[in-house]
Amino acid sequence: MKELSYLNKYLLKYKWHIILGLAFVIISNAFQIIPGLLVRLSIDLVIENLRVYHSFEHTSLQDEFFGNTAWQILILSVLSLLMALLRGVFLYFVRQTLIVMSRLVEYDLKNEIFEHYETLPLSFYRRNNTGDLMNRISEDVGRVRMYLGPSIMYGLQLVTLFMMLIPFMIHISPMLTMYALIPLPFLSIGMFYVNNIVEHRAEKIQKSQSRLSTFVQEAFSGIRVLKSFTREKESVLNFERESNEYKDQSMKLTKVQSMFFPLITGLIGMSTILTVYAGSVGVIDGTLTFGKIAEFIIYVNMLTWPVASLGWTTSLVQRAEASQKRINEFLNTKTNIVSEEELVRDIQGKVEFKDVSFVYPDTGINALRHVSFTINPSQSLAIIGTTGSGKSTISNLVTRLYDATEGQVLIDGIPITHYDLVSLRSQMGVVPQDVFLFSDTIYNNIGFGLRESDEPKIIQAAKDADVYTNIMDFPQGFNTRVGERGITLSGGQKQRVSIARAIVREPRVLILDDALSAVDTKTENTILNAMKKVMVGRTSIVISHRVSSARLASKVIVLDDGMIVEEGTHEQLLAKNGVYADLYEKQIQADEAVTTEKSDT
Repeated sequence: MKELSYLNKYLLKYKWHIILGLAFVIISNAFQIIPGLLVRLSIDLVIENLRVYHSFEHTSLQDEFFGNTAWQILILSVLSLLMALLRGVFLYFVRQTLIVMSRLVEYDLKNEIFEHYETLPLSFYRRNNTGDLMNRISEDVGRVRMYLGPSIMYGLQLVTLFMMLIPFMIHISPMLTMYALIPLPFLSIGMFYVNNIVEHRAEKIQKSQSRLSTFVQEAFSGIRVLKSFTREKESVLNFERESNEYKDQSMKLTKVQSMFFPLITGLIGMSTILTVYAGSVGVIDGTLTFGKIAEFIIYVNMLTWPVASLGWTTSLVQRAEASQKRINEFLNTKTNIVSEEELVRDIQGKVEFKDVSFVYPDTGINALRHVSFTINPSQSLAIIGTTGSGKSTISNLVTRLYDATEGQVLIDGIPITHYDLVSLRSQMGVVPQDVFLFSDTIYNNIGFGLRESDEPKIIQAAKDADVYTNIMDFPQGFNTRVGERGITLSGGQKQRVSIARAIVREPRVLILDDALSAVDTKTENTILNAMKKVMVGRTSIVISHRVSSARLASKVIVLDDGMIVEEGTHEQLLAKNGVYADLYEKQIQADEAVTTEKSDT
């Protein structure tokens, strides 16, 4: 229970739900016990009055006596029905307090986990896969809820019922109570082991089903490859193999589940037989009545499900503890990207790197080595380099997705670690290399960074990113839904929507991280001309492997293997005939070759 102690704060928060639930459980148990007493009174009343009824045979008193007895039995029957109805009402209240409490805790816990996820650094998401993150906030929280809801509810019902019923049964007949309760511990132990086997095999089925679903998804996604290589027959055979594995696991589970009801029925029957046997001896001895035997049989059946559920709830608690341990592992993971002084201020846009080196913590890759440069407010810097040279790492450090391993990153002469993260990032606009669009409308995707919707700004941003015409060509315009990860848009359209999303918030620092890699030369020129106007008055960092993007910047640095190898303006670097000039020449020749090929076609 050590791991589950984390939930105590929620149990304290919803203590009144638990207190009321306990009260309702006690009341519902009382209304469950009373009908057994009424049955005893009814049977004993009939048996005791039967001889008197026969003694009045052929007299007028017989009908009168029968009417009085029938009326008494009718009253007891109505009371039994009333007790059942009242028990049903209070069981409803039990679920409306204890089960609702578990749902409220589930809601709070999911929110806490999700909020915690969003505070964790980018390195956390590089170490953990999305499926594991999803399982902990869905499957694991669901198992914890089963502990908070059904386990607590049935646990309270079992404890209170035993505390109320067993003393009452012992008061009536200690000997009959002992015989009635003998099979119940075996029932609980048997349920515990059967349920553990069921859970173990159910997990195997879940894994088998997951493999089967993954296989089918890959087969359908790669259907063109399957057909091209004529591998349909092998694919069907593989599917049959996975299906047989799933079938075999399901059959094993069914065999175990088939033990469930025979086990309960057999042990209940044994308890009933022992009760009848011991009760019959008591009736012969004159210490018990037939009504008490019937009452005990009712009580035995009443105890059956709570005792059987003890094994089930024990298994639920074990599963919940394992799940909460997995949840706690992530909740105990703290971010190292924290503000040292919580500084909130409007930034001017001066960006400085002072002898910055950076090593990715999860891979150990040395991405930057002693990099130093300065961008003054409203100036622009182009960072040019080949793949793996460390360009995107600079973007990650400026937005403080990571902290420098060595050296300092400063904004307006103040260390970036002093700024409040929300305040800092809200004044920056980033177009990432890996474009991500939400499954929403184009309008909402562009306006994602705005606190309030502003249609004129969104339209102007779309025009500046040269995507307005494309949007208006869609039948629904800005209300067009882009599908999962923007699948309905082309690569160039997605990048331009991403650019519009960055510039609509009018950031003080604008970062374009290889933002034009998916557009052709003509579109690139159009966007570059539009971006010249957008970049006026704000600090801009243009990261690209294409030298043509450097025309936007007043200063250029060239990275190679994490180090600055050249620095200057576009014209100065061309005049040096170094790395930059070589890249420029190769890309010009490649563009000319593409243009010639298109004209020939």
